[in-house]
Order: sequence, then structure tokens, then C-alpha cells
Amino acid sequence: MAIKITWLAHSAFALEIDGHSILIDPFVTGNPLAPYPVDDLYPEYILVSHGHGDHVGDTVDIVARTGAATISNVEISGWLRHHGVKNAHGQNTGGCADYGFMTVKFTQAFHSSSLPDGSYGGMPNGFIITGGGYRLYFAGDTALFGDMALIGDEGIDLAFLPIGDYFTMGVDDAVRAVTLIRPRLVLPMHYNTFPPIQQQAGIWANRVSSETDAQPIVLDPGQSYSLQPGA
Repeated sequence: MAIKITWLAHSAFALEIDGHSILIDPFVTGNPLAPYPVDDLYPEYILVSHGHGDHVGDTVDIVARTGAATISNVEISGWLRHHGVKNAHGQNTGGCADYGFMTVKFTQAFHSSSLPDGSYGGMPNGFIITGGGYRLYFAGDTALFGDMALIGDEGIDLAFLPIGDYFTMGVDDAVRAVTLIRPRLVLPMHYNTFPPIQQQAGIWANRVSSETDAQPIVLDPGQSYSLQPGA
């Protein structure tokens, strides 16, 4: 049982959970930091946290090429079906579903959400993904909120948190989020892609190490981290 996590820059991640491939928020085309072409990605599932173009990203094109299933909220799933996605799972905030090798529970996120054509994208979400013997919390684009402490009560092994500021939490609030969520490991995202969200991840990591009990993991685009039994 294991999970391999590869950062594709911005909030895009490739996960391998016990041999199954998942993409989260696959913004590759137009992502100046993307480490390799979108045609290199062959997921079984794609999770989309909210409707903004830098999160829906290449979902429709990837599904057309690979036949991947999608997991998102009801509104985004309907939009994806309208754009040719046949296997779109439309969950909603607070709901959990079992996909065999993983469960996905939707959490709230404090942000906005509209789809690339301007249509309504529903409520933005985060995800609690349980599989491979671990529990991951992908916060999505969000501000700090106090109920992150309730998410922490789920027993989070690794949290993915935005640190870019301007559109989401910045460094200060992301450190505070760690104290609420109480993960063993924490990984930054949604930074350095564009000028408004430039951050020094090393400064954030040093603060996480000195101010919380979590271990920070800072990846370069294309770099991977593996959770193994006993890790």
C-alpha cells in the first residue's frame, strides 16, 4: 500500500494510489511551470475542485483522449457532460463516495467558482481522499476558515495547502491552517505560477517546521514524493 504524489505546478497533482492513477485540477496547457506535456498524462480519474480555468484546465481534452472518469460537484459535472464527458460523478459538499481503491469526501472551500464560459460552477470544494492506507486533504483554492479543525479531526496524513496569497490563503494563514488541521505532512501549492502569487516556499516551510508539529514537503514541478508503509 502506497501513494506517489507528483506536483505538476500550480494546484495540479498526479497521484498513484495502489497502482491507480488520479489527476487533481489538471491545469497543464497554459501553465508556464508545467513540467511535461498534457499528452503524457493517462489518469483513471480526474478530480476538479472548482470551475476556474486554472483548475478545470485540460480535463475535457484528457477525458476525450483517455476515457477517464471525473469527480467534481454537481454543477461542474453537468458542464463536463455537456462537453462530452460521459462518466462524470457529481458529488457535493459533505458527501463521500467509494471508488473502490479510494474514497473521496467533499469539504467546503471559501473561494468563488465560475466555469471557463462564465456559467455557474457551484460551490468550490476541497477533498479528503482516503486510499493506499493514508488520508490526504486537498484544500483547493480557499481562505483560512476555523472549521479546518474539524477536517483535522479526520486524522490527516498529508495536507495540500495554497500559499500564494492574493487569490487564496497566503503564507501566514497557511501556517495557521496547519495548526488547525494538524497533519503529519504538509505540501504547498497554488504559488509562483503568475506574478500576483509569487512566494518563497522555503520561508513558509521554515515557519511550518518552527511553529507547528507538521513536516513540510516542498516539491519542484515534476518532482515526486512517496508515502510508504511506516512513513
